[in-house]
Amino acid sequence: MSSSVPTSSVERPRLPSELRNLRAESLDADANPDDVGELNLDEATQLTVDPAVPPNVEEELVVDRLPPFPVPWRNPLKCIAWIVRTLFGLASLTLLLAISAAVPLVNFWVLGYFLDVTGRIGRTGKLRAAFPLLGLAPRFGSILLGTWLCVLPLRLISGAASDAVLIDPNGRAAAGWQFASKAASWLMVAHLCMALARGGALSCFIRPIKNFRWLRARWRDRDYWERASTAIGQFLTGLNAKAYYSIGWRGFVGTFAWLIIPSALYVSLHDPSKPGQIITMLVGGFSLWLTLMWAPLLQARFAAENRLGAFRELKTARELFCRAPFAWLFAIVLTYVFALPLYLFKALSPPQDAMWFITIIFVVSIFPTKVALGWAYQRSMRRPDRAWWPWRILCRTLLMAIVGIYVFILFFTPAIGEHGRRVVFEHHALLLPVPF
Repeated sequence: MSSSVPTSSVERPRLPSELRNLRAESLDADANPDDVGELNLDEATQLTVDPAVPPNVEEELVVDRLPPFPVPWRNPLKCIAWIVRTLFGLASLTLLLAISAAVPLVNFWVLGYFLDVTGRIGRTGKLRAAFPLLGLAPRFGSILLGTWLCVLPLRLISGAASDAVLIDPNGRAAAGWQFASKAASWLMVAHLCMALARGGALSCFIRPIKNFRWLRARWRDRDYWERASTAIGQFLTGLNAKAYYSIGWRGFVGTFAWLIIPSALYVSLHDPSKPGQIITMLVGGFSLWLTLMWAPLLQARFAAENRLGAFRELKTARELFCRAPFAWLFAIVLTYVFALPLYLFKALSPPQDAMWFITIIFVVSIFPTKVALGWAYQRSMRRPDRAWWPWRILCRTLLMAIVGIYVFILFFTPAIGEHGRRVVFEHHALLLPVPF
């Protein structure tokens, strides 16, 4: 679909080359972002986009993709294998995101992944674009599963050695079990290194003899380090760490810049007997209420266009809402409804090694909201005109009421949160999807 700027009936028709030049000028990321926002809002009908040619975005990063879905009545076994692989990939992807979200600084990669999901759907409108890295995730799952299977015998041997030491510290049995534990540990480390060097497939972890033959062949050809670094490098490159970190950091900064001042004012009440603090708290609550209504739209626009200047285009965000008010109402309400129960997990701070398990709940709860925001953005960009004004008023009124209830409940979260007033600044629905 090629985008164009509407012309009046008295203007001459524009040539295709002129339309392309006009679009390039209006969406040039090197230009002043303020100029872009003004150009889009001179007239309501000028807010258009070409999803096939995303502006200023290196679209659709190259990742390992799942093969096409086979025809069930022609290849039933392949169809079953495809379903099993996809389900295993979804579980592995969820686990990968949960473990990454539990690690400080690495969780910005998870935020970048979520923003990329919103951006992909916002540009293409296709649900299958909502699962980047799904083709790569089964390899991560096979590495975890294979490592766990290999470590399991070590745990059994180590437990037997500990029991033997408790029963007879100086006996021959204790010495034998300790020697077996050390020998098994070194052998298992070598086995895991060879399995990872071969690519980390599940079969690599359960065939040690083939791994040894592969190592012998690599030693003979003197290309072990080259093969190992290539296999590991391809996996790490497929994670798109640099791109997701960039999107995550900029998305965090842009969203947090809108939320920090209203949040700080909202939690400024320390002494209810002082009218000044009460007024400041009410001003902060009102500001946070307005901010939370439009922050999801600004974040979705940033994710779709990959421009930090999109966070300054509030008029454009309001125009987007007018194009598809019901879609935005559904997406924003879903975002905050799914966010409220997650504050209960902030009541206690679990141990660091158990943090990844709780982040699974955060990932599963937040992911659908990012899909919904991208879907709403795509619908608003495809509609050339505003919705009927009574529908706009109805949706905006409902949104104001629901976000107002959310802000009211948010006032009491410091009382149950383990981090106190800091809980209000976290905004896991829009910022980092972590319980701390």
